[in-house]
Amino acid sequence: MDASEPMTGAESVLRTLAASGVGTCFANPGTSEMHLVAALDRVPEMRAVLTLFEGVASGAADGYGRMAGVPAATLLHLGPGLGNAFANLHNAYKARTPLVNLVGDHAVLHAPLGAPLASDVESVARPASHWLGRARDARSAAGEAAAAVAAARGRGGGVATLILPADAGWEASAGPAAPVAPLPPAPVPEAAVERAAQALRSGAPAAILLGGATTRRPGQGAAARIAAATGARVIHDTFPARLERGAGVPRAEPLPYLTEMATETLAGLEHLIVAGTQAPVAFFAYPGMPSRLASEETDVHVLAGPQEDAVAALEALAELLGAGGGAGRGAGDGAGRGAPAGAGPGAPAGAGRGAGGRQAEPRASGPLDAHAIGATVAALLPEGAIVVDEAVTASAPILQATAAAPAHDWLTLTGGAIGQGLPVATGAAVACPDRPVLSLEGDGSAMYTIQALWTQAREGLDVTTLILANRSYAILDFELSRTGAGTAGEAARSLLEIGRPDLEFTALARGMGVPGRRVEDAAALAAALREAFAEPGPHLIEAVLA
Repeated sequence: MDASEPMTGAESVLRTLAASGVGTCFANPGTSEMHLVAALDRVPEMRAVLTLFEGVASGAADGYGRMAGVPAATLLHLGPGLGNAFANLHNAYKARTPLVNLVGDHAVLHAPLGAPLASDVESVARPASHWLGRARDARSAAGEAAAAVAAARGRGGGVATLILPADAGWEASAGPAAPVAPLPPAPVPEAAVERAAQALRSGAPAAILLGGATTRRPGQGAAARIAAATGARVIHDTFPARLERGAGVPRAEPLPYLTEMATETLAGLEHLIVAGTQAPVAFFAYPGMPSRLASEETDVHVLAGPQEDAVAALEALAELLGAGGGAGRGAGDGAGRGAPAGAGPGAPAGAGRGAGGRQAEPRASGPLDAHAIGATVAALLPEGAIVVDEAVTASAPILQATAAAPAHDWLTLTGGAIGQGLPVATGAAVACPDRPVLSLEGDGSAMYTIQALWTQAREGLDVTTLILANRSYAILDFELSRTGAGTAGEAARSLLEIGRPDLEFTALARGMGVPGRRVEDAAALAAALREAFAEPGPHLIEAVLA
């Protein structure tokens, strides 16, 4: 564009995003977004990362936001493109990840004419957006972009979706808008802190449930001190957005996924203090089982909700209880039911690949199951690693085995919509290029967004994908009986198995530029992981489960 020409709305939006701290855009654009695509060459502060499916773009933006703490953008094509991105936007919505969607739409005068791609974009966006806006024209587009970033970063974070008609991109703008300061998390009323303190001083069985920002170092440290002072147990959400954990840090019990195990974990409590999350509910309804996981006899005290400053509330609670200083004992040490899965700080970016206090040795030989994989990962995980967990039915044993592994971050499937793992790992690697990423992935869920491997290869991302190949949708087979639907017959089994033919993940990986390796025993897995962790760039290991 000639310097004398006015700035387009598209360029003003990108410049506004960059000035507001959004420097990465995961894109799968179409015709309505071409002016935004062209403007990228004039806004070098914005890194554009191409994905081959919109669900990869949204999942990658989720992984980026969880690790960077600031939003990435997506660039999506009208309602169908947003619809393709929806499942992983749902996961980001549940995680309250800071994220900004830029969704193109038809030009204002063209939209009512019934063109093939015309749709109700707002209705697609609304269920997975904490903030939703539409630019009226090029002059308003930059201001809406600034508001979107502020909404994504404010009040605990969230998904902001901005719809940009094509003519708002090509028409002349008034230039970029100034960044808008995000609203900080709401302060927690003193009365809530005092009520929680009173419950914990009672001496009755009590627990603290951590979620949101409290599953990182400051929140867990405060919870550990409270536990040491009061004897309360510390539990974390089943699927936290980002759980910092590993050797030498406080441990919290995981709230189990299974309803019967979760109710047992919470049984006998007179008080449950909720910090940064909501009162716990079952993942699904089951015949004869409760939906609310805490007993009716348990008093649930909401210390802080997701939009409130839950970490500050825990610190204030610790001070009020006389536990304001010192690291305290591990929050799960000697408290809780069974081996705690661990919660604690991951190493900062740049922590490197050092051994960092290995707590175990990989199994020397034998067939692969979740326990063998957990022991091997625990022994070989580099310090400062980021683990993305979509191992589904194999997740719990691996989580338990890695509790004392070198300090790391653990990212989970917050919204339950599978196909998250590979994209989230992609975004986490873009956000933290100095940290190795391990993606634990079920074979069924991997196929939802397998295209993420291509982006990993194109960007040279340090991601090791470990496919746990059991040739089935094992979670559905397991849930079939739990829901009371009966025993699987031939027709039902055909929807639960993914063999016939078997998927060849090593071939799929190589076809997208990622080295692939298939292993069938523990020794081969250990060798493959050592090689992948030692060599930068993407790798895929297909672990065939016995």
